Amino acid sequence: MCYNNGEEAWYLSGKPAVEVLAEAGSFDEEGKSSGQEEKVKAWVLHGINDLRFENTNTPTMGENEALLAVKAVGICGSDIPRVFHTGTYSYPLIPGHEFAGQVEAVGAGVDAGWLGKRVGVFPLIPCGECRPCQKEQYEMCRHYSYMGSRRDGGFAEYVAVPEKCLLELPDGASFEEAAMLEPMAVAVHSMRRIAPAEDECVAICGLGTIGLFLLMFLIEAGHTNILAVGNKDFQKRMAVKFGLPEESFCDGRKQDVEKWLEERTGKKGADVFFECVGRNETVAQAVRMTGPGGRIMLVGNPASDMTLPKDVYWKILRNQLTVLGTWNSSFTHSLEDDWHYVLDRLRVGRIAPAQVITHRFPLEELSRGLELMRDKREEYGKVMAGK
Repeated sequence: MCYNNGEEAWYLSGKPAVEVLAEAGSFDEEGKSSGQEEKVKAWVLHGINDLRFENTNTPTMGENEALLAVKAVGICGSDIPRVFHTGTYSYPLIPGHEFAGQVEAVGAGVDAGWLGKRVGVFPLIPCGECRPCQKEQYEMCRHYSYMGSRRDGGFAEYVAVPEKCLLELPDGASFEEAAMLEPMAVAVHSMRRIAPAEDECVAICGLGTIGLFLLMFLIEAGHTNILAVGNKDFQKRMAVKFGLPEESFCDGRKQDVEKWLEERTGKKGADVFFECVGRNETVAQAVRMTGPGGRIMLVGNPASDMTLPKDVYWKILRNQLTVLGTWNSSFTHSLEDDWHYVLDRLRVGRIAPAQVITHRFPLEELSRGLELMRDKREEYGKVMAGK
């Protein structure tokens, strides 16, 4: 047993705790601080376009927190503007909210049974007090924190995580798959909120990571009447791998999307339309291409201010369309939440998300993945980093 800022913490790595921390440079062999502040490696954002791979303090566990050794971390599309363009809430900050790892230590109040467990991480930290939290709708918390944007995240060797955000992994799940639990759960959340019937015509516009995972889960759920619109050869290859017939894929670079959808639906429009791009033109397209009484799910984060032309607004009224939004995912520790929905299918092999990974970098080269996604120098799907 050793002590970290006065709080008990147990460490598991095959060695006594004090030896582990002494090697890391944070404690001497009596469990006391060595005075050395540089201990572990992390990508630290000091300002817009100022991300540095440097030595940082070993993360300090607060009460009810665990220390994770990060084994795999994914780069989200939202990390690109956060690092290069818009910045974040405060600095310095370690980005990264899609990650998985192994519990190396637990702080005061945490069940020691977590030690050594392989875990996924729900990155949203709810306040537990607001009205949505009282209804266990934590994804809509009014006063949340968030790993990787409001507090340190997973672009690091180690990260401190609240116990309530941990999810134990089944033996068959890899760390890379677990690092994609968050985007998969986001896709599932949008699907379950709008709940398309198996016989309904479902259209998906936008096959980035979320759109591809949405397609994967729709097919896994038994949907066969799916029309998908993408703009990359990789997206088409992945869609076909997941089970979409080639003729049900529209390449928006080469084809007239609305004409194609009209032909495929017999001019009836889709019953359910997932807009996964977040642009004015694709939202308007979703309204025009959804049939009377149909439902639209807005999934894509907005790329700019969103406006609706008058004729598009009229379509919503006259066709009595239902327009829904979706945000994040449900994680309540219930077997019925979105994360367990994903985990159950991962456990029995009904989904194969690792197929979308196109690039893997060691942690120290994570910046190459960020630059690849920023500059779009080549085709990419999911970009991962880890040890």
